[in-house]
Amino acid sequence: MTVNVSGLVEHPLELSYADLAALPGQVADVSTLAQGREGSAVRFTSVLEAAAAQVDAEFLTLEADGGFAASIPLAAVIDQALLLYALDGEPLPQEKGGPVRFLIPNPAACGTAEVDTCANVKFLNSIHLGAERGRDVRPSTLRAHEALHEAEHKEGGAR
Repeated sequence: MTVNVSGLVEHPLELSYADLAALPGQVADVSTLAQGREGSAVRFTSVLEAAAAQVDAEFLTLEADGGFAASIPLAAVIDQALLLYALDGEPLPQEKGGPVRFLIPNPAACGTAEVDTCANVKFLNSIHLGAERGRDVRPSTLRAHEALHEAEHKEGGAR
């Protein structure tokens, strides 16, 4: 399991479980920041610092196993985003969105319609920083959004 960090960065990264655990900015118990969530995470700002994100990076494109992608404004999430990667000292299990899940504890606080609960990307495998919006396959209508979550609940997971 690795998460690739690429795009407008000085140092592209391939982050393993051990790499994520070694970064500064650890959150031992995410339930203190995101009610109803459990596990350990690292603050996204630590990843940006390790990759040396360039100042002209304005969008964050998150890609997941299975072809899901969300592209969101970096400034809207930079202060609260986390990479959730562990549960009880082990890699985050797939049924919890692992091995890595991009988590925005309070999407409504981001103050933009572009950041919703679907920006909490499960099964994360890459993060691309760019000057423009990247690939985004999130549902564009309320009906499509509801259908996505209904299907996930039947499968046993929630976005």
